[in-house]
Amino acid sequence: MVNDIIADSLTRLRNASMRRLEVTNLYYAKIIVSILEVFKTKGFVKDYNVNNKDGKQSISVQLAYDERGYPLINELKRISKPGRRVYKGHSELKRFKNGYGTIVVSTSKGVIANEEAYRQNVGGEALCSIW
Repeated sequence: MVNDIIADSLTRLRNASMRRLEVTNLYYAKIIVSILEVFKTKGFVKDYNVNNKDGKQSISVQLAYDERGYPLINELKRISKPGRRVYKGHSELKRFKNGYGTIVVSTSKGVIANEEAYRQNVGGEALCSIW
């Protein structure tokens, strides 16, 4: 059993990206689907599909690469952990890595990217960062 499903999913994405795999599978959770939606809109992931096989759901993720075959995911980190939650106000979410990176934030308006949270003037729990 996985205690931290977000950290497990990020590790699977990181390892698949380093090995230059086309597709990887993740455990299903609504929060993971929300995080993948942010990754997809930012271009770090091509697409994802929720699979239902024998009553168990999983997510297959197609990773994105540039024209030379290098992965678009350079770094993928878990910020807020089960033992230490990290919350950020909207003023702390303005930019990350000069606009090249994204912080995924769980707010009262859903799981969104840091730029969108700054525009909507909301803060929340910083789940992970990607660039």
